Amino acid sequence: MNGGERTETDSSDIEAIMDMVGHGAVTASRVLASTPAETKNSALKAAAVALRESAETLIAENKVDMDGGRAKGLSAALMDRLELNADRIEGMAKGLEAIAALTDPVGEIIASWEQPSGLKIERVRMPLGVIGVIYESRPNVTADAGALCLKAGNACILRGGSESFRSSRAILSCLHKGLTDAGLPTACIQMVPTTDRAAVGKMLTMTESIDVIVPRGGQSLTERVMRESRVPTFQHLIGLCHTFVHKDADPDKARSVVLNAKMRRTGICGAMETLLVDRDIADSILPPIIDDLVAAGCEVRGDDTVQSLNKNVAAATDADWDTEYLDAIVSVKVVDGVSGAIAHINSHGSEHTDAIITENATVAEGFMNGLSSAIVMHNASTQFADGGEFGMGAEIGIATGKMHARGPVGVEQLTTFKYKVRGNGTTRP
Repeated sequence: MNGGERTETDSSDIEAIMDMVGHGAVTASRVLASTPAETKNSALKAAAVALRESAETLIAENKVDMDGGRAKGLSAALMDRLELNADRIEGMAKGLEAIAALTDPVGEIIASWEQPSGLKIERVRMPLGVIGVIYESRPNVTADAGALCLKAGNACILRGGSESFRSSRAILSCLHKGLTDAGLPTACIQMVPTTDRAAVGKMLTMTESIDVIVPRGGQSLTERVMRESRVPTFQHLIGLCHTFVHKDADPDKARSVVLNAKMRRTGICGAMETLLVDRDIADSILPPIIDDLVAAGCEVRGDDTVQSLNKNVAAATDADWDTEYLDAIVSVKVVDGVSGAIAHINSHGSEHTDAIITENATVAEGFMNGLSSAIVMHNASTQFADGGEFGMGAEIGIATGKMHARGPVGVEQLTTFKYKVRGNGTTRP
């Protein structure tokens, strides 16, 4: 069910609409559970073709959303997330093709063994069933999430933000074209056909039709999902990412990585929000790094030591160390070595992505082992915290919880497993 655009809907209508969507998803999930890999791949490839052929329509629909975003006064970072252009549409199409090229996880034998009783046991991957994805202004999530769920044999119910409603609906039409061409029901990938926030509340209670909820958005959205959902969730709170420049860092690498980690795209969850610098080299390495950031249009907030090194640095408050800016703002703190960096990250981080810049491999290994973050990096920009960059084709999000999925959520993370047990008239004594 796709449906027309609805903004405010009677509560009884919401119940009926969402029950219908849920029923359709459950029915479709049963079809997908036994759908061959070739059929799913055919749907993804056809959807990629449809995206390219519909580029003008997608950009036109996105323009309406962009105009609405400007009228609402969305920040520059949010407007960047909302925008579709030729390159981003081509990126979505290539993402679908990359997902199609992945090995199908469904039916994969994870482990097998034989018991003394004669039983032959296999642990085998299977789809989760129906996945609900709640996201905000990035319309490309519609393509990524729909494709990943399909590849893993799951039906999905997508609820994008009101700001990207028209863009997401246009992308969904391309996904439906792919499904239809492959002979699959369009209910395999559905989008909630209303922007009414009550639909989110309903999704969070749909335990009979949704097997897991994936929130992908800002802190208020993810906290609401974690607080209210009766459906199991993949925890993704905030991307409060850190980069620590150790005393043995290569200065040129440090400057390049830090600037990229903050400024490549400030509105994504993998953007660096706090820079930590080893006290032993702060006086020499920080001034050029700060100059780079300021020249790129970044506001720098720092502790007393950082402020003393550059007149352009504003005073950081306690709140800054706990803030995901998603904007051209960074907080900078001088710490006492690796132990000081780890202590700060453990106190203020969100267990998303944290990086160390150093030429000392032993120190780097200690840093990465000392953190429980879902992604830890050595001499690399935190902006690489992305399923596509990990070779997963795309991702639904970065899971920061410790149960089931962690880090980029790709096709394997969208499966569970069952045990296939074979005997030969075997009885238990």
